[in-house]
Amino acid sequence: MLLRLMTKTIGMAAVLAAVPAMAIAAEISLSPGSGQPLQQAIDTAKSGEVIILEPGLYAGPITIDKSLVLSGKHGAVIRADGKGSVITVEAEGVVVRGLEVTGSGRDLTARDSGIFVAQAATGAIIEDNSVIDNLYGIYLYGAVDSVARNNRIVGLQTGRLSEAGSGVTIWNAPGAKVLGNDIRFGRDGIATNASKKNIFSGNRFQDLRFAIHYMYTNDSEISDNVSIGNSVGYAIMYSSRLKITGNLSEGDRDHGLMLNTANGSEVHGNRVIGRMQPIDRWLSAGVQSGEHGVPQLDDDTIQSSQAERLGPEKCVFIYNANRNRFTDNSFESCAIGIHFTAGSEGNAMSGNAFIANRNQVKYVGTRHVDWSSEGRGNFWSDNPAFDLDGDGIGDNPYRPNDLIDQVLWTSPQAKLLTTSPAVQVIRWAQSQFPALLPGGVVDSHPLMAPPAARKLVQ
Repeated sequence: MLLRLMTKTIGMAAVLAAVPAMAIAAEISLSPGSGQPLQQAIDTAKSGEVIILEPGLYAGPITIDKSLVLSGKHGAVIRADGKGSVITVEAEGVVVRGLEVTGSGRDLTARDSGIFVAQAATGAIIEDNSVIDNLYGIYLYGAVDSVARNNRIVGLQTGRLSEAGSGVTIWNAPGAKVLGNDIRFGRDGIATNASKKNIFSGNRFQDLRFAIHYMYTNDSEISDNVSIGNSVGYAIMYSSRLKITGNLSEGDRDHGLMLNTANGSEVHGNRVIGRMQPIDRWLSAGVQSGEHGVPQLDDDTIQSSQAERLGPEKCVFIYNANRNRFTDNSFESCAIGIHFTAGSEGNAMSGNAFIANRNQVKYVGTRHVDWSSEGRGNFWSDNPAFDLDGDGIGDNPYRPNDLIDQVLWTSPQAKLLTTSPAVQVIRWAQSQFPALLPGGVVDSHPLMAPPAARKLVQ
């Protein structure tokens, strides 16, 4: 008993002895009028110290090569001369917060950034900054367990989109987190490549090409993000075992959610909402973009008198992606609710709501694909179903497409015949004799009402 008491006493003493050491970390206050350059203050500081920048303008670029905190009071601005990265972090445990950062170079190959976090900067924290008018905003280059959170990032607003960088870029940074940032302009909101175990959550994206551009990044989470008015909301490519939950895409142009060679993921509680958009949104500097499946328009459509088109073109586009589970999502007011192709029949769909899409599903194939699981299907706003037993499940299966749809997709010229009596007779015959239907999607247990929508932060 005495030995146990002595052990506890020694342990408490050790903890108490360590508290003052952490609490008395030296703080260095620096002002623009002090005569000391910021880089010199960093060079002379000791690891663990805190450099506090008073309001005013400080010259960049700077490099932080030791573990310290660089914190700015409101109005503290670091501006570089248009060459290189404004702030380069090269030590573990560095914190950069509360600063306005601007004036990076324009060299894509050199990764010129507002804040560049190098591979040695394990556990770096970049938070509460305004990163304005830089080529790349924040670049996490191999920085394991680094965090970019609550930053406001405004990318380049002039020049060619192909010559702009992204708001936050991640390359081979396992465990990195991008949380609660507000990102506008530039190329993509978050671009990730060759990484794993990342979390992108609570971010807001606007006026971008892709809100999130995902490449070769596995075992990660994309949750509670908001994409408004971008070309594509969430472009998920060549990645597996993801959790894509609670995200919103509103008024994006081409796809709300795109899965290209993305497998084994949970897609749950997301919402894609379309709206009418000016026809010129389908043009980029007068040239159509065909990257990553972005739809092309023919000249007749572009030159027509149509002032607006419904976007996204596809709420969800699935290409060569399988073993994904879609549950409790809502896809609303798109030209196409879900388009899947290139061998993407192996995905589970249940509990989703397809509401007021011009075409609920587009699938050209001969296989029969059942979109229901354990007696629970999906809600279809155009399903004239009835429920005599009151169990919330439609009494008849729902088929979003028929033979005529497939003819129109493979031969668009046939749309001139859609109102002909012969076509109407064929459609009536298929409805009366389901055996005449070709392969396609069938919901064996359609829901009579949409599932309760998850409340999304906007």
